[in-house]
Amino acid sequence: MKTIILKPVNHRGAERMLVQFPFDNELIACIRKVQGATFSASYKSWHVPNSSETMDDLKRVFAGVALIEVPGVQTGHTSDEKNDVLSGEQKMEDRPGNSLIDESQESIVLTQIMKFTRWMEQKRYSASTIKTYTDALRVFFRFHRGTAVEKISNQDVVRFNNEYILENHYSVTYQSQVINSIKLFYRRIQEKELNIEKIDRPRRQHKLPNVLSKEEVSAILKAPKNIKHQAMLSLIYSCGLRRSEMLKLKPSDVDSRRNLLIIRNSKGFKDRVAPLSDKTIAMLRSYYKVYKPKVWLFEGQYAGEPYSEQSLQNVFKHALKAARIVKPATLHWLRHSYATHLLENGTDLRYIQEILGHKSSRTTEIYTHVTNKSLQKITSPFDLLDI
Repeated sequence: MKTIILKPVNHRGAERMLVQFPFDNELIACIRKVQGATFSASYKSWHVPNSSETMDDLKRVFAGVALIEVPGVQTGHTSDEKNDVLSGEQKMEDRPGNSLIDESQESIVLTQIMKFTRWMEQKRYSASTIKTYTDALRVFFRFHRGTAVEKISNQDVVRFNNEYILENHYSVTYQSQVINSIKLFYRRIQEKELNIEKIDRPRRQHKLPNVLSKEEVSAILKAPKNIKHQAMLSLIYSCGLRRSEMLKLKPSDVDSRRNLLIIRNSKGFKDRVAPLSDKTIAMLRSYYKVYKPKVWLFEGQYAGEPYSEQSLQNVFKHALKAARIVKPATLHWLRHSYATHLLENGTDLRYIQEILGHKSSRTTEIYTHVTNKSLQKITSPFDLLDI
């Protein structure tokens, strides 16, 4: 696993910590998520506030991505945090009957999680799935500190579900993710079958996709004054892209001769194409002439560095504010809106499925429930009443 090194330093009269690591796009994307993180040209390193809150933030964003080392501290934690067993998680109150885990047991847990991480990497699980599963395991083993990994039983999973997930009102999605990660970990790493099927899973939620009107989308896409910001948001909507897909695009993925955008290695490790309109191509050309990206279609502050997820979120947030839209919209709403608007324009559902990269047509069919075109044809029986 990758490693970052923290070193305290006094920078311009302020107590800071250098966050040192070799150039790595994934680590750069993580450090950008830390509150107060700044790059110093003189130190040639990122630095952050030297505080316990920042330490917690570092653990959270680098969980499952990199190990944190602090020279002079054996466990990689500050002296007050040696009992905080696993990095990347919030501290939990001591529970009756749970003694603090000793260093040898901590080492076993970390080794097992790292082994699980390597297995998932070899199986080409996505980075987001690896992080989700390893984070879930850290929380789970932290809850059961004092219990050896190999002695965990179905009943322990049930207790974690009742006393941690349900008590803290975590989402149904998170609950399912934890169960999936535990099941996979024990099957592949411990070679032990926990009978997860006997554990009651939450009832699946069936929520309608959130959709913006064409007028709202237009206002959002017009809001940015920066051509780069406008091009990013416009491309997400005009091709129905996921956030991660847009950030991984390269200039060579734009096939202007055939009016196609090639989306490589998307969810499920599938390549697909999406139609590019002449209007979108013209906007991308204007953007390219100004910024001339070298590696990625949309690059960050430094050449060759991909644009960060957090920065993209901020661009969308500012666009919402400028467009005076108060709905709790997210970037993914643009993808939902694109699919719904295609359906309203009469595009066949099968084509929409291919463009969005859905494995099952059932996933795409959910948009039929939110399209206005069919609903507006329905006459309410209230209108037929003589009142």
